[in-house]
Amino acid sequence: MEDFSMLLGVNLFVVVLVILAILTLVSGVKTVTQGYHWTIERFGRYTRTLNSGLNLIVPFFDRVGRKVNMMEQVIDIPQQDVISKDNATVMVDGVAFFQVFDAAKASYEITNLDRAIITLTMTNLRSVMGSMDLDQMLSHRDEINERLLRVVDAAVSPWGVKVNRIEIKDIVPPADLIQSMGRQMKAEREKRAEILQAEGMRQSAILKAEGQKQSQILEAEGRREAAFRDAEARERLAQAEAKATEMVSLAVANGDVQALNYFVAEKYMKALTHLADSPNQKVLIMPIEVTSVLGSIAGIGEIAKATFGPDAVRTAPSTSTPSVPRRPTGPATT
Repeated sequence: MEDFSMLLGVNLFVVVLVILAILTLVSGVKTVTQGYHWTIERFGRYTRTLNSGLNLIVPFFDRVGRKVNMMEQVIDIPQQDVISKDNATVMVDGVAFFQVFDAAKASYEITNLDRAIITLTMTNLRSVMGSMDLDQMLSHRDEINERLLRVVDAAVSPWGVKVNRIEIKDIVPPADLIQSMGRQMKAEREKRAEILQAEGMRQSAILKAEGQKQSQILEAEGRREAAFRDAEARERLAQAEAKATEMVSLAVANGDVQALNYFVAEKYMKALTHLADSPNQKVLIMPIEVTSVLGSIAGIGEIAKATFGPDAVRTAPSTSTPSVPRRPTGPATT
């Protein structure tokens, strides 16, 4: 019995040792999930960081301190009141994207990382937007995001954190300010519409004036061309008259009196034609004898025969004086 009891005690001791050895081995093997880093502490002091995958630690001496998420994370920036440079109060909120690149610093350099980033972002958001006018706030969001990201990223760098983006979600002015902005926008658009209408009327007036100017220029050019051609025609007519007068003078100098008669008769007949064509002329009074006119016509016929031959004139006017009935000068008697 004593031997059996001793053997049983030895077996139990061996089993306990085996179980302790298995537990020790299991506690010394750590599997880290992808996207996470674990910090290892020995007697409460940080020693090293475990990366993703299978890792070994010293059992009973080392323990896991913090499990840090190394993936990019997003946190909401709560809505807060911001006073602009021109004393306009607006409600602003946003969102921040950050990523831990040093698990040890993120675990031991700051107590509450998320809260610290939120508080730091809100503080710098008031500082950045408070230095801008309301119009700049509403129209320069990219500039606000860039300045805020630069300031916050530099502040969280000692914590082993990289801030990738900070975006402003909403900028909400007060209701009365929104109404004022609406009225201002309406007035601005009406102003632009009036300016465009005035500009259109101005362009129309300019185009009309240019058209009238071109029309007057073309009309003046036409009158100039007509005057030039009239002057040229008068010049040619004067040359023809001078030539005719010269020919008549030569004929008279050579003793040909009929040429002079022809020239005088032609002028006389032209004068009678103008008198007859006058619109105000109703009664034509000829203070000369008709026989003189007929004699002149007979002289013209003689000149034509002498120039073109006897066949040029088929019928020569008679030089005899026809009997012309005279109109009564007094009242008729019954």
